[in-house]
Amino acid sequence: MNLGALAMKPSEIRGKEDAEILFDIEKLEKELFDLNFRSLTEGNPDPAKIRRTRRDLARMRTILRERELHLRGQESREESR
Repeated sequence: MNLGALAMKPSEIRGKEDAEILFDIEKLEKELFDLNFRSLTEGNPDPAKIRRTRRDLARMRTILRERELHLRGQESREESR
């Protein structure tokens, strides 16, 4: 699965479990490192792919953070009762 080929939609990411998203984040971080390394050593043949990868990473991290804040909000509401 080439995660950086097409930009992922937020709805696709939201349909995944947290563990899947974390696994995809690790893969994308490695891919981004490789793309940046290649762009420095060989020149940058596809800067759009780097941009898509960075944005996909940001989307995934944002959705994980939304879930984390949502859970914290539920916990604090339960404690205040």
